[in-house]
Amino acid sequence: MKENVLSATVFTLLLFLNTCLLNGQLPPGKPEIFKCRSPNKETFTCWWRPGTDGGLPTNYSLTYHREGETLMHECPDYITGGPNSCHFGKQYTSMWRTYIMMVNATNQMGSSFSDELYVDVTYIVQPDPPLELTVEVKQPEDRKPYLWMKWSPPTLIDLKTGWFTLLYEIRLKPEKAAEWETHFAGQQTEFKILSLHPGQKYLVQVRCKPDHGYWSAWSPATFIQIPSGDPLMLGVSHYKNLKSYSPRKISSQGRLQPAVFTKAKLTTVQ
Repeated sequence: MKENVLSATVFTLLLFLNTCLLNGQLPPGKPEIFKCRSPNKETFTCWWRPGTDGGLPTNYSLTYHREGETLMHECPDYITGGPNSCHFGKQYTSMWRTYIMMVNATNQMGSSFSDELYVDVTYIVQPDPPLELTVEVKQPEDRKPYLWMKWSPPTLIDLKTGWFTLLYEIRLKPEKAAEWETHFAGQQTEFKILSLHPGQKYLVQVRCKPDHGYWSAWSPATFIQIPSGDPLMLGVSHYKNLKSYSPRKISSQGRLQPAVFTKAKLTTVQ
């Protein structure tokens, strides 16, 4: 009797599986965790790519444990980082600790798992771009005219405690030029440049990076129209309170009389 029941159960299961296969229904494909990022050393987010869904509704979950621990935890926040993501708030983020995580994909036909990913928050820091970039042509009395720019750090970064140090880089070019002129600005949040061509519309952007980590994306471009007139006195960019200055590219040198400029028109690209 028991053998008959077992045989019937196996037959039913095989029939079910055969029907699913004929309908193109399969276990889910293998997901992949492809990126983890922390904007400020206090929180971080990881994203994954789903595999194939096997033609069925598929659920995903991320589980993790810290190195040296055996207790597994599930992702605390699937919402903040957007689709296919896991966000770790301050209460779940530890510096100098390695997180070991994987993603599980499950549907009616079975499950599949991503490869394990080892994450140390210290090495995945990538801040947001700097904010409030303003650019202006200035003409001081008895001094050379120059392009002045100023910006603010990302709002998620707390620089007052010394826990975080940001370095900045500026790039600019005439609107129709192919190559950017790039300058390293150190830790300062304002910069002066003398190397400009009158009558040109320039694009200016700024980005930042922590002392250990990755460069942010560039800020939205800001346009500045340089008034027409004689060329500016060409030269190396001016900087103040900067101990290690190393521009990547400097315009050709020359000695020309400075021009008298009217107020420049400033617009920001949205």
